Amino acid sequence: MAYKSFTASAKQLKGDPRYDNRTASKFINCLMLDGKKSVAQRVFYDAMDRIHKKITDVQPIEVFEEALSNVKPNVEVRSKRVGGANYQVPMPVSNRRQQSLAIRWLLQAIRGKSGRPIAIRLADELMAAYRKEGEAMTMRENVHRMADANKAFSHFAW
Repeated sequence: MAYKSFTASAKQLKGDPRYDNRTASKFINCLMLDGKKSVAQRVFYDAMDRIHKKITDVQPIEVFEEALSNVKPNVEVRSKRVGGANYQVPMPVSNRRQQSLAIRWLLQAIRGKSGRPIAIRLADELMAAYRKEGEAMTMRENVHRMADANKAFSHFAW
């Protein structure tokens, strides 16, 4: 088995107060700005309440988990210098990087829009990702498309 290094923050990460879910806790931490965790929690839980009102047959935390797993990329392109030329080489993505990219893309999607409260934007983006739609899913599809287009350089993978 490969050696996995974890940071102290990954070991100390506890589940969130409402769902006792470590992924939700990580998402709240990434959503947080200027150390205002209670604000980030309120935004996240307001979004979960909105999701629960719209999608009643599934628990909102399951919608969140499924949306996150839908956004996770399987492959990405990385730049590799070979013989004086740079090639975009498709590479598989590790589980931790998949999660961090998915969270980053979701947050980028909701912060890129304006005009409505962030909890509403978050709920809408999570529901769109749950249905395999939305801006974060578009980012994932673009990454996969780029990796597919550069498949010819996959023999440069290290």
